[in-house]
Amino acid sequence: MSSSSGRYGSQSQYAPSAPQQPPYSSYYQTSTSNAPPPSNSSSNYNYANVSSSGYSTFPPGTPQDVITSFQMVDRDRSGFIDERELQQALSSGFHHFNLRTIRLLMFLFKNPHQPLAVGPKEFAALWSCLGQWRGIFERYDKDRSGKIDPLELRDALYGIGYAVPGSVLQLLLSKYGDGSVRRVELGFDSFVECGMIIKGLTDKFKEKDTRYTGSATLSYDAFMTMVLPFLVSYD
Repeated sequence: MSSSSGRYGSQSQYAPSAPQQPPYSSYYQTSTSNAPPPSNSSSNYNYANVSSSGYSTFPPGTPQDVITSFQMVDRDRSGFIDERELQQALSSGFHHFNLRTIRLLMFLFKNPHQPLAVGPKEFAALWSCLGQWRGIFERYDKDRSGKIDPLELRDALYGIGYAVPGSVLQLLLSKYGDGSVRRVELGFDSFVECGMIIKGLTDKFKEKDTRYTGSATLSYDAFMTMVLPFLVSYD
């Protein structure tokens, strides 16, 4: 199966240099950043730091408020939290996310040994990731409405290296409409969803498009494996 996009005609178009590019862009475009990219699987994390109980501990330098937010919802002291506990932890210390967004975050940051749970290291990485997305959201919310409109979303994605075709943005935004003719505007949680879906699928596609031509040949199995997790993980 061949898939292509005219907007990705060269390597530079995969990660264009936008005017006034935000300082967070290297976080999404390189693997040398201190913070893990939001679409990384938890299997890429280092679990060498393990407590005496056998569970991974927080990385050195993790802010105390992050640790406290995790411990407050880990009532059984198992060292892992489920989707409801994650929602509560982020709501009390960061932002109230709807359960659909929480499930996408769980998919992207799941623990390799507990696929339906998040441990301390994943939680710390997720918290850092959301801080990056918050900075981008605030930078491109030009009218300070607390919402991101389609043009602001386009500029935000372009600013972090994703020149997404308008037709793709319209398709993605249709998921958040109410069926009326009103312009779709995204709150922070929906903005995070959109950004992570675009980044996650683009990164998966780039694994196949090794020459950055904007085209890749995929088997049916590879295509389904690439796309389905982003469709079924949070609906």
